[in-house]
Amino acid sequence: MDTWQELSTLVEKRLRARSSGERGVFAAGVAERLMSRHEALPEDEQAPFTLTLRPLLNSVWEGVLGDTTAFSAVKRGVAEYMLSDYCHNDGQDGPDDADESAAAAALYAAHAYLFGCHDFACWTSRRAVEAVDQYLEYLAEQDGDELVPDPDEALASELQRQLRDLDLIAKYSADLRHSSMGLPIDTSIRLRAELRAPLSSRT
Repeated sequence: MDTWQELSTLVEKRLRARSSGERGVFAAGVAERLMSRHEALPEDEQAPFTLTLRPLLNSVWEGVLGDTTAFSAVKRGVAEYMLSDYCHNDGQDGPDDADESAAAAALYAAHAYLFGCHDFACWTSRRAVEAVDQYLEYLAEQDGDELVPDPDEALASELQRQLRDLDLIAKYSADLRHSSMGLPIDTSIRLRAELRAPLSSRT
């Protein structure tokens, strides 16, 4: 079995080889899973800033699936973040709300859609891996008898999921290659059903 480090390298290698459209869909899918998990937390554990990014992530989905009218909404959402106190260079002295995994992944996904470069998709992948690691640390600190999964296996499982996502996305490469230029409405609707739903699934 490949180590999680080897799987991470493979994910990033495959992302670099894909079109910007495919990378955008991948980033949206990873961010969606993290956002959905965060939204399922008890209310007192949810981060308010993270929740404010749900409309931005929804707009990213519309954009990566071929709706060019979403570009303005995504651009505006990123600009609002850039102009807010959450975007800063104060290190640990500034607010860390945007460093929450789901929030960071949603912002990376938005950048992946706007700019198309592979770095943002790779960083989205890494945030999902970090989220697994943080959850394992949380479980280890609890007093209960719940068995903590093996860290290497848990991290590898997340990356294997990402590789399966990339396999699925690759089947739609012809549609997604030029999705930034816009797709017919019926194609966008089909992709929403055939890509967004399975990529958003937590299993």
